[in-house]
Amino acid sequence: MTGAATTGPAAAPPPASGAWREGDEPGRRGFLRHPRPLDLEAGDQLPEVTVAYETWGALNARRDNAVLVLHALTGDSHVAGRPGPGHPTPGWWDAVVGPGRALDTDEWFVVAPNVLGGCQGTTGPASVAPDGRPWGSRFPTITIRDQVAAEVLLADALGIGRWASVFGGSMGGMRALEWAVSHPERVSSLLLLAVGAYATADQIGLQSAQIHAVRADGGFAGGDYYDAEPGHGPHLGLGVARRMAHLSYRSENEMAQRFGRTPQQGEDPLRGGRYAIESYLDHHAAKLARRFDANSYVVLTEAMNHHDVGRGRGGAAEALGRITASTVVGGIDSDRLYPPYLQEELAKLIPGADGPHLVRSPYGHDAFLIESDQVADLVKRTLTR
Repeated sequence: MTGAATTGPAAAPPPASGAWREGDEPGRRGFLRHPRPLDLEAGDQLPEVTVAYETWGALNARRDNAVLVLHALTGDSHVAGRPGPGHPTPGWWDAVVGPGRALDTDEWFVVAPNVLGGCQGTTGPASVAPDGRPWGSRFPTITIRDQVAAEVLLADALGIGRWASVFGGSMGGMRALEWAVSHPERVSSLLLLAVGAYATADQIGLQSAQIHAVRADGGFAGGDYYDAEPGHGPHLGLGVARRMAHLSYRSENEMAQRFGRTPQQGEDPLRGGRYAIESYLDHHAAKLARRFDANSYVVLTEAMNHHDVGRGRGGAAEALGRITASTVVGGIDSDRLYPPYLQEELAKLIPGADGPHLVRSPYGHDAFLIESDQVADLVKRTLTR
């Protein structure tokens, strides 16, 4: 793949990586620097780990009002707040988290870490390895359990022995689930949104195709592209992966109603122009290339493919039976990536689970980010059970 995606005729070529790097504006991030090795599930080891995170509110004297909020694949720790230095996008749950909102930061101490393997300050492929070079292709295989292990380090450093609640949707839901299975004594209540107990064949197939798209880009250079000039990194492969993923995040009905077969304004598809849906996907592909890292996309997508709470635990039913947290399970009626039968299984197998509660929405999987009022109701339900 060659060439450069743009967001308009005058747009500058995208950087080799959109990762946050040491020396960049930190914004609201705090950093836990853990100098000792972290053993990984697949048998490798990270010699040291940094966890970047944000907090809102204050931890009370009893240390019992801490809530952990876990982001999805291309999300980050910026759960609430406006864009600004260090944070190019607004808070992804800004309508849910804040003073007087469903997750009221006048009452709760909210903690949101950037995920291990990601690209927003927590150790990942774009981070500097001990030899002074980016990890790149040398970054080891990680799993959802490894990501939770890094978050345990953060909880310990913050003096939080038990979370009042853990919230997560999509990949964040996988980590929330792993918290409750791996450390049941540390989770009082749990909200699981748009997730299942394991990755399905359909999810693995779709996500593996995205990984292949990234790796097929000549600019990927086997994962060692960080010195590439703008416009010569793996942005095209990352863009193809984003197009595939974004279609799976939204519903077929929404695409039909919103775009149909309409040509992009001023373009003729019969003469090399685009349909409106193509322009929409091009826009999202170009945006992601400027704020994300291709290696992180591969590493995190592979971690999602490995997701299986029953691995080594006697199967999903036995693993879910370990959960002692008061659990609310939420799904989305139009979600074709994590369909409601997966939440039905969670609700059936988690002791005393409340749900599944279906968010009614035309927006598919992304509804957990869009349908703020319905999601806020589930947040309140979790906090008051």
